[in-house]
Amino acid sequence: MKRIGILTSGGDSPGMNAAIRAVVRKAIYHDIEVFGIYYGYHGLMNGNIEKLEIGSVGDIIHRGGTMLYSARSEEFKTSEGQKKGIEQLEKFGIDALVVIGGDGSFQGAKKLAEHGYPTIGVPGTIDNDIPGTDFTIGFDTALNTVIDAVDKIRDTATSHERTYVIEVMGRDAGDIALWAGLADGAETILIPEEGYSMEDVLARLKRGHDRGKKHSIIMVAEGVGSGVEIAKEIQERANLETRVTVLGHIQRGGSPTASDRVLASRLGAKAVELLLNGEAGKMVGIEKNELVSHDIDEALAREHVVDKDMYNLSKELSI
Repeated sequence: MKRIGILTSGGDSPGMNAAIRAVVRKAIYHDIEVFGIYYGYHGLMNGNIEKLEIGSVGDIIHRGGTMLYSARSEEFKTSEGQKKGIEQLEKFGIDALVVIGGDGSFQGAKKLAEHGYPTIGVPGTIDNDIPGTDFTIGFDTALNTVIDAVDKIRDTATSHERTYVIEVMGRDAGDIALWAGLADGAETILIPEEGYSMEDVLARLKRGHDRGKKHSIIMVAEGVGSGVEIAKEIQERANLETRVTVLGHIQRGGSPTASDRVLASRLGAKAVELLLNGEAGKMVGIEKNELVSHDIDEALAREHVVDKDMYNLSKELSI
């Protein structure tokens, strides 16, 4: 193996740059050239490819986003698009590819592997919804961004004695809502994996009000539904002054936490090690603080599972 390509795809997440840095420097340490592919699979098909040197990834470990940029591509989902990408890889003499991203990015890596092209997936998404790893790159940073925002919102909720509905990201996974809700002492946490009953939400608010509680935080994962609509229903049915905050894409930005920087560095280096050992069609991950690898097919076939014990704990502690 003489040349490795690297791309980031889908939604950006804090720590992607740290992973890029690890792949580049680990590969160069082993005398392998690295080529950066800009704008994800879209850039791959169009040949937006440049050689990266050690200095190319200097001063990026602390930066959010991705220096390789990202873009979504419907064309790459087709067999013709995938073949165009492989033609570009062959044109540049790239022997294998490291893909950093979430579920959609892994789907693309899987297709390349099916065409016989060596690929390794590195899980980078704030959603933490990739089976085969306890944590994905960017989740911890996004979590801390949410916690910081909700801490500030609680100050206002307390001052004005209001109920606040906070809608957070996570697509169809409730990890951000669950972890942030538990860390922030939210009175109610709504996640798609568990569903919810508005009667239960209202009953919990009433119990709190009856014991003298004047404000509440309700954490809503976007996969559950609209925080705006949930807040409207609470105000109408409970006659409580209710406000809603949709945190949105602020959760994707910012300097990665130490945890995300270390995780990204370890996973990026592990991806190169797998390729050096002749392995491909796999993803890297971390389970019980040990680096692991799984077939991408196997990982994509499994469903993301939320920590139900943690969910139950959040309900017990918010009585």
